[in-house]
Amino acid sequence: MTYHALKSRFNSPISRRPTAVRIGSASNLWKASQDAVLPFRLRILSFLCIAFAILVLVVLASYQPVNSQRAKSFNGFELVDKEGNIRKPADYRDHYELLGTYTVIDPKGDQMHVTYATPGTSAYYRKTGKFPDGAVLVKEIYGTDHAKLTTGDAYWAKGINVWFVQIKDAKGRYPNSKLWGDGWGWALFKADAPEKQVASDYKKDCLGCHVPAKSTDWTYVQGYPVLQSESK
Repeated sequence: MTYHALKSRFNSPISRRPTAVRIGSASNLWKASQDAVLPFRLRILSFLCIAFAILVLVVLASYQPVNSQRAKSFNGFELVDKEGNIRKPADYRDHYELLGTYTVIDPKGDQMHVTYATPGTSAYYRKTGKFPDGAVLVKEIYGTDHAKLTTGDAYWAKGINVWFVQIKDAKGRYPNSKLWGDGWGWALFKADAPEKQVASDYKKDCLGCHVPAKSTDWTYVQGYPVLQSESK
């Protein structure tokens, strides 16, 4: 076969068709591979976006209640109606902090006093030496029981008698109420009717027992070690 014949055969449409087919096949494969990769990338991107959104929601959910609690931690006035009547906070043992416990030796019957406060009260007091406005104190007063144990004559609380509830009021919000004065709101609840506030005049029903503690805002702070700095 002559040179011109070979050249003519090579340049014919028939001779070039396989090359065109091969190029077309490679192009189709490349397009198909890209079509397969693109959805995979989109799925990965969607997964990352969803994961990030969930993380943001978790962070916000954990952050907002803390700020909410801080904002409301000293808002004891939520327990007060328009006339200045105070109600005993519900579930305070679960939500309040324990200030301390001490025993009163009384010939008529020994007592054990257990006092709770709204969260953050002790930290605020350690920094300022004062109770924060709106702080709530709940004191449980028990009788006692005791027994000779291997550690000695042990005493423990038994049978709650009364609850005292105080709300710190640094602004004198209820000047016409006999349950408010000397920087506090005062309330008394007895075991036979634990939800009924029975005090009528804080000066007659409450203040007398607090006179020795007048210099420390009418509170026996020496019975609550958490109010003192760790170095003391």
